[in-house]
Amino acid sequence: MSAPGRLLVVAPHPDDEILGAGGSIARFAGAGGEAIVLTVAAHMPPLYPADIHRRTVAEARRAHGIVGVKSSIFLDYPAVLLREAPVAEVNARILTVLKDFQPQVVLVPYVDRHVDHRVVFDACMVACRPVGPGRGISVLAAYETVSETHWTAPHIEPNFTPSWVVDITAHIEPKIEAMRMYESQLQGYPAARSVEALRALALFRGSQIGVGFGEAFQLIRMTAPPDLFNNGGG
Repeated sequence: MSAPGRLLVVAPHPDDEILGAGGSIARFAGAGGEAIVLTVAAHMPPLYPADIHRRTVAEARRAHGIVGVKSSIFLDYPAVLLREAPVAEVNARILTVLKDFQPQVVLVPYVDRHVDHRVVFDACMVACRPVGPGRGISVLAAYETVSETHWTAPHIEPNFTPSWVVDITAHIEPKIEAMRMYESQLQGYPAARSVEALRALALFRGSQIGVGFGEAFQLIRMTAPPDLFNNGGG
């Protein structure tokens, strides 16, 4: 099988991409694929000081370097206030990245507890429709985010139900190392956003498919087998 092509991961905030798909990014890049991360919102004024914004962007770039991200794009909408941005504008900016990069695989945040995640999910569903540049997407899936996806109200709000697990056994350490770069976001155990919780979730997801560690996704649309991450290997 040829190299896996291009992967776009859309993150509502810096660190969501590592929490939900850090190991899969590392596996994809390691197989010869080209990965980019589009971060939509930022920890910036009016709710966060400007220095926090600069710090999280720097942390993101260091984390992305560890897992093999080729390009990091930041749209810089204020975090938690994303729903106040014009819907058409957010949709169009994500669509522009999609047109320019033309990915075969797109990973988006699950529509969970965080309001920004919901806005980004909706915008991605518009941008990734199977028309125009969206027709080139072979795999479209939603990732889970520790400390958000699991805090929804079961059966009242949508439940995250994995339909695809990527084996990241050989890439769990780069994922953990990348998350450690987010010193401003990382918490100590037993907090959900801790190294221990992140490793435990990957251990559990791996056990569901009989491997050491895994990352789970809910498939939205797939027109090609998910062995894009394998590059023909295990």
